[in-house]
Amino acid sequence: MQEQPLWKPAPTQIQKANLIRFINYINCQYKLNLSTFDELHRWSITNNTDFWRSVWDFCEVLSPYKGKREIFSPQGIFKAEYFSDSILNYAENLLRIRPPETETLIFWGEDKIKRTLTFQEVYKEVARLASYLKSLGVKKGDRVAGYVPNTPEAVIAMLATTSLGAIWSSCSPDFGVKSILDRFGQITPKILFMADGYIYNGKWFDCLEKIENLRKELPSLEKVIVFSYRNTPFSLPSSSDVIDWKGALESFADSKTIDFAPVPFNHPAFILYSSGTTGVPKCIVHGGGGTLLQHLKEHQFHCDIKPEDRVFYFTTCGWMMWNWQVSALASGATLLLYDGSPSGHILWEYAEAENITHFGTSAKYIDALHKANIHPNKQFNLSSLRMITSTGSPLVPESYDFVYNHIASHICLASISGGTDIISCFALGNPIGPVWRGELQVAGLGMDVQVFNEAAQPVIGEKGELVCRTSFPSMPVFFWGDEGDKKYHEAYFEKFPHIWCHGDYVEHTAHGGFIIYGRSDTVLNPGGVRIGTAEIYRQVEQIPEVLESVVIGQNWKGDVRVVLFVKLKEGFTLTPELTDKIKKQIRLNASPRHVPAIILSVADIPRTKSGKIVELAVRDVIHGRDVKNTSALANPEALQLYENLKELRIT
Repeated sequence: MQEQPLWKPAPTQIQKANLIRFINYINCQYKLNLSTFDELHRWSITNNTDFWRSVWDFCEVLSPYKGKREIFSPQGIFKAEYFSDSILNYAENLLRIRPPETETLIFWGEDKIKRTLTFQEVYKEVARLASYLKSLGVKKGDRVAGYVPNTPEAVIAMLATTSLGAIWSSCSPDFGVKSILDRFGQITPKILFMADGYIYNGKWFDCLEKIENLRKELPSLEKVIVFSYRNTPFSLPSSSDVIDWKGALESFADSKTIDFAPVPFNHPAFILYSSGTTGVPKCIVHGGGGTLLQHLKEHQFHCDIKPEDRVFYFTTCGWMMWNWQVSALASGATLLLYDGSPSGHILWEYAEAENITHFGTSAKYIDALHKANIHPNKQFNLSSLRMITSTGSPLVPESYDFVYNHIASHICLASISGGTDIISCFALGNPIGPVWRGELQVAGLGMDVQVFNEAAQPVIGEKGELVCRTSFPSMPVFFWGDEGDKKYHEAYFEKFPHIWCHGDYVEHTAHGGFIIYGRSDTVLNPGGVRIGTAEIYRQVEQIPEVLESVVIGQNWKGDVRVVLFVKLKEGFTLTPELTDKIKKQIRLNASPRHVPAIILSVADIPRTKSGKIVELAVRDVIHGRDVKNTSALANPEALQLYENLKELRIT
């Protein structure tokens, strides 16, 4: 075990933290004497009702009626309802009044486009768009879809939608039409927002040609609203149900106020989608109140976001981290939006130029910086940074070293983990506590997160299933089209009755943190020994010749053998010497059980639109099974590289 953490907050940082203010608030309200995060966490899970009521009050949730019923759970944790008789509006809480000239949305489209919108400009644009949507008959419960890049228009369209009590659902424009239909086709949207195109790696991609197919295949659409990504003229089909953004708002220039629709706390605000790699994506419906309350907690207590902060997350509109970032408006922060490729130094140029305080990205991006030998702290002034958050896949210990040695040594590095399922996190950062190498710092406040062994017993220092034993407000309201909540129950409550089982293979550490070893359904099982895929990736990623890899278990003569596929850097081939080097690295630093039986070189690794490696799809291909929904993949053609490989034939 490490003797020293990689980072500890200075006493002045602790004193100024929102968490300390919240602890003092709790002590005053309930006549307690809490002083540490661990004490607060224990209180939060044993006094669930008091905790969430306190989050509401401390974060000053805007609501015309708070209600009296805080938690209603006749079925235990499953389908628990929070604040079921309260009323609020999600958009109103994000657009709480601030000085008119405050920078509220900043946007970079790679290095081609830069825009800044003040609070006054954002508020007025939301007011105009909400008035237009209302004129189209958009009302509570209607679905509004966004096939949009991560631009200010995406945020404004979402706010206008939720201000009316309608439901927002978005995907990024790199999704093909088939992928969009698999998602939006299930929820029958009334309105669709689109951009005329987007930029990636300096290249323009036109989206206008997709309009006709979408109109034809989505008969529920009554209007398609198109905005210009580059603020340049474009031509639309001559149809009354297709209109450009500026034209739509011309008649509403005088709209300056927003009539926020009061809706119940659990009224649906968002529909998100599972990855869809094993079938048609599940449509996961989240309530506005639960999303807001959970994000306020995570932003203000776990990320220490304050009104003067400038929050960035590298994400698309098809990933839950987009929803997560946008909610930072409710804490008064400025949003830094980025669209395009993250290659080279562009994100660090952005961080320096715009004084980003909270920088969010994926573990794969940090590893890519490491592989490319890019050291941001040598070229950029990153003194404004206070926290770096990472998610999407486990952040390996060596990436912790890289961040502190080559990005910023003064920041809190928070590896966070949760998912689309909860539109939030189970494990997060702790700005008043230490960062230990390779560990997610803490469980979320109000979340009784444990690691269960097969006997459903909580364990520390052993690998097992990540579970949550208490309900929480951002649990899905329901799955769209799920009769009797059957799929919802099967997804999380089948393995351990009345306990949320998330499907992550993890370890609860002696420091109170967590180490994630991968998804439970991709755990390898050679000779009956459970091995998390992240344990192998951690070692392989340290081999300089390897760009990335995917590992799966192949059914083999009554057992399972581990097969590793590696994508090598340009100019390298998988020689016997390199194969031995990879195996030695794994054997010495993991165990002989972790060593792959076979290592093969491939030209590409298949992944989802949000960048996650699809181990299950690769496993299906090598076993000759159909992959049910290749349209969910960013590069479905890569699966062909794994078909009928002679090295994997059973003889």
